[in-house]
Amino acid sequence: MASVIKAIESTGAWAPWLFLGIFLAASYLTIWRLERMAEGGLEGTVLGTLVMPYFSGLGNLIFAYITGRDHGLATDVLTMCLVNNVTNMTLILGLPAIIWTLNIVPAKKEGAQKPAKSKKAGRVNEINRLSLLLTLMAILFFTGTTWAVGSDGKIDFVDGLVLIGMFLFWQCFHVYEVLKTNAQQNKSLNWMLAIDAVLLLIGAYAVYISTDWLVQWVKGLHGKGLLNKDYLGWLSGWLNVLPNAMLAFYYGWTRRPEVVYTSQVGDSHICIPLCIGIFALFQPIPTPAFFTTSLIILLGATLVHFLFIGALGRLPRFVGVALTLAYLYFLKVGLLK
Repeated sequence: MASVIKAIESTGAWAPWLFLGIFLAASYLTIWRLERMAEGGLEGTVLGTLVMPYFSGLGNLIFAYITGRDHGLATDVLTMCLVNNVTNMTLILGLPAIIWTLNIVPAKKEGAQKPAKSKKAGRVNEINRLSLLLTLMAILFFTGTTWAVGSDGKIDFVDGLVLIGMFLFWQCFHVYEVLKTNAQQNKSLNWMLAIDAVLLLIGAYAVYISTDWLVQWVKGLHGKGLLNKDYLGWLSGWLNVLPNAMLAFYYGWTRRPEVVYTSQVGDSHICIPLCIGIFALFQPIPTPAFFTTSLIILLGATLVHFLFIGALGRLPRFVGVALTLAYLYFLKVGLLK
């Protein structure tokens, strides 16, 4: 592998683009195999909430590990997490809503008949809606807790234990739901899931190699503009959002809004609380200047999603526009110092 890395580095100015291409190719491999896993016993909101976040959010975990390994700035990790989550819950959900609208529960047509197949589809849509509402409630709880533990200007060891404990309890709940559903439907997980897991691990390793190289490359950049080491947290947050954007637009195009939603919401659990919690176990994380504003935007966006999915079962286009504008405000507050 070292010889392959050196060969890519020998391309000079093309090297960052090639490593970015590897990162995106590994993310595409993840999407491809996750789509197949959806046919092997992991469907809809379960796929988006339990499985997909670990791989769409893998870059976030890897960045946190690399930063800790290299004794980097803890603030970069928290900044990356804030950028990732706010982007997911505003821009990455707002744009598909503008293009396609996200109808978790499709509107009923007047006078339309309701055959048995339609009734079954309606039940599935309602289950997806309730599951999504529960997950959004978890985001509100996780974000609010992070705000509370960071209100003293830092997130320390004990705070990290609290955040990790919440995450583990939430994942145990979803594992229980998968096992219960499969038992009720007399289903077993497809043996192909083992092969999919191997391919996902290959993709994970490629994400690690490419992320590690790109982080080291950014650390060596100096000068004006965003492309320098002072914006490592921001750049890493945007890099790790790319797989989420691919997921959102792919599943938006294939008209699977429940996976569009749960993949983004589920990925938020990887950053807040898991990434922040794990890093805080090793060293305290000082909160950046835009910490409070970021969490207010994140809480507000999550509450908007909860209200519209709860009341209408969909995210209208005008709300997508509002979320996109909220993201632009976030950029203004965080970048224009």
